[in-house]
Amino acid sequence: MSTEPLHAGESASLINDPNATETPWRLPSQRKTGIACLIVTESALFTIFVVAYLFYMGRSLNPPYPAQVLEFPWLGSIALFSSSATIMLAEIMLRKVNRFGFLIWWGLTIVLGAYFIYFTATEWMHLIYGKNLTISSNVFGSTFYALVGLHLSHVFIGLLLLSTVWLLTFFGKIPKDHHEHIEVVSWYWHFVDAIWLVVVTVVYIISVNY
Repeated sequence: MSTEPLHAGESASLINDPNATETPWRLPSQRKTGIACLIVTESALFTIFVVAYLFYMGRSLNPPYPAQVLEFPWLGSIALFSSSATIMLAEIMLRKVNRFGFLIWWGLTIVLGAYFIYFTATEWMHLIYGKNLTISSNVFGSTFYALVGLHLSHVFIGLLLLSTVWLLTFFGKIPKDHHEHIEVVSWYWHFVDAIWLVVVTVVYIISVNY
């Protein structure tokens, strides 16, 4: 019979080992997992619309064509891209428990998002009544309003989420330690901004050459 001593504490597979230094694995946040799945799903949807726009690009048989009617949306793009910076500053204010600073920067994000919607609405009015580009004008009109309109609907949804958070914070309905609720909304807003980078590149830079 072996007389070697047993060292029970040496096993790495022991459960609740008091000498273990590794932190136990935890399930990921349900909120972050949910918003991540939503972003992946929405990315797939936008991919379909972008591919469709690229596929039909330059195939319109009758005018107006992109080069004739589209102008680069400088002001709208600057406003939307700037809102990613303001929402990050709002999150910083929240971590510092600066409620006033959070409301200012979060509110500015709402203003910039609302301006983007206003800018797009005026652009569409100009295209429809000034350039006679409607969804039924040609293939370009159909794919243009479908892709840009899909993005615009997501900006509108994001604006509703931002406004809800601002109002709840203003009336003290969101506790100071609920950073994760704010974070998942900001993820969605950053996603909307990133999608616009793709849309503006495809629609206003690439397709105007066709």
